[in-house]
Amino acid sequence: MKIKALMSATAIALASATAGFAAEDSSEPIVIPLHNWSSQIVMSHAVGQIFEEMGNNVEFVTTDSQAVYESIRLGDVTLELEVWEGAFGASFREALEKGGLHDAGDHDAVTREDWWYPSWTKDACPGLPDWKALNDCAELFATPETGDKGLFLDGPVDWLKHGKERAEALDLNYVVKNAGSAAALWAHIASAEEDKTPILVFNWTPNFAEAVWPGEFVEFPAWEDGCDTDPAKGPNPDALYDCGNPADGYLKKAAWDGMKDKWPNAYEVLTKISFTNAQIAEMAKLVDIEDYEPEEAAEIWLEDNEDVWKGWLPGGDT
Repeated sequence: MKIKALMSATAIALASATAGFAAEDSSEPIVIPLHNWSSQIVMSHAVGQIFEEMGNNVEFVTTDSQAVYESIRLGDVTLELEVWEGAFGASFREALEKGGLHDAGDHDAVTREDWWYPSWTKDACPGLPDWKALNDCAELFATPETGDKGLFLDGPVDWLKHGKERAEALDLNYVVKNAGSAAALWAHIASAEEDKTPILVFNWTPNFAEAVWPGEFVEFPAWEDGCDTDPAKGPNPDALYDCGNPADGYLKKAAWDGMKDKWPNAYEVLTKISFTNAQIAEMAKLVDIEDYEPEEAAEIWLEDNEDVWKGWLPGGDT
């Protein structure tokens, strides 16, 4: 299907479904942030397109994925559609305590973010996924840069995954480097796949990668509340971050406190929005595998999932 025809069909469907209620919302733009991973960008455009067809003005801004919560509580940004517990929970909670933003509800998706390896790596280090096997296999992950230490490729710096702190807290014989983007992580996995080189990278679910490269998360000491703030939590009494990330983390939405009064219709939609793991993975796949631009991917998703998003509209069935 040609993208222009798809866009036209989706716009007609949206206009028909949303007619008659947009006048209550402010004409000022709803500001939606964009970050540096595909599902968040596609999801943001899909929701933005729904808002626009409701009659709202929408503005997209590229923002730091940690600092965005401060921007939301100040009203400079209106909302956030992907609050991942493992990556952004601390920044979200800090902003909540200051006031000005609130929890706008959970997605159905359950998240996990942690050290990960593709299936061929376990063949070389059969003690995995137990984290205690990592030091026994460190030489398998060594590179000319890391010497006799293994390499762990962590997420981008602004995701604050604390891989270096965890390696130190658990006395792991690894050098932790940060990837520049999600795309750099995928490129690293794809390169290793060619000759089945054992690798350790930061990964998360939901995303498209689990369908392309079967693998497993490393099983670190189970997450305890306070593992990132209280050294007494976790096996090392002298260090933070000596636990794995939550294995069943939340994926929330956040909203500026003023949104519900300024854009009541759009806010109602936001509170109803709930994506599943499969839907989020599909959004990422459209960009990362099928090479659509994010705006196009959003149009495709809306066209293919009218039965989902129409139920989020004011007066729609949920």
